[in-house]
Amino acid sequence: MSQSRLIEIEQDILGKNDRYAAVNRRRFEAHGVLALNLLSSPGSGKTTLLCRTIAMRPNDLPVYVIEGDQQTSADAERIRAAGAPAIQINTGKGCHLDAHMVGHAVEHLVPVAGSVLFIENVGNLVCPAAFDLGEAHKVVILSVTEGEDKPLKYPDMFAAADLVLINKVDLLPHLEFDVDLAIANARRIKRGLRAIRVSARTGEGMADWLAWIEGACMMAGAGRVRAEA
Repeated sequence: MSQSRLIEIEQDILGKNDRYAAVNRRRFEAHGVLALNLLSSPGSGKTTLLCRTIAMRPNDLPVYVIEGDQQTSADAERIRAAGAPAIQINTGKGCHLDAHMVGHAVEHLVPVAGSVLFIENVGNLVCPAAFDLGEAHKVVILSVTEGEDKPLKYPDMFAAADLVLINKVDLLPHLEFDVDLAIANARRIKRGLRAIRVSARTGEGMADWLAWIEGACMMAGAGRVRAEA
């Protein structure tokens, strides 16, 4: 297949996805739902961090979760046990969620006005960066068990992000990981990118993460909807 044909196919796929994403975005904005697309490589601790977030969230903040994995429903079961409605999307051989999948999942979840919808994408720092799901923000989780050069190796993901969570910081005494360098590398890709250091195990940084979510809720109108309820 020629290079021009490959580009044509890719543009068609992304164009169709963007149309579905626009529908999702209008729905979220109309109902005051804050949608956050959580992205990372496998093993970064996304699900554990999400469970801790659900446990520590304000009592008046409704939370819903879409879980993306190639196989199993284990993560959705963990989220439900943590206290939030969740739906699992298994992508099979697919390496990312797309906007059409998310739209169908939202129809089943039916998030209420003023809620937060977390979309835990498939563990992958490449493909998910290219697919808009209609979310308000992309949040990248970078674990301290990974390399400080991840932002430089996967620049598209960090360029698309509005926030980076440096996760598992409780392990820093046992590792040779330079947090400042990792953040500096991320900001080489996107100037001024916000970064928060967190630990789902100890709770370090969770207050800052929750404050960021609250601020994003207000910007998305979700906070206003809750205040008027």
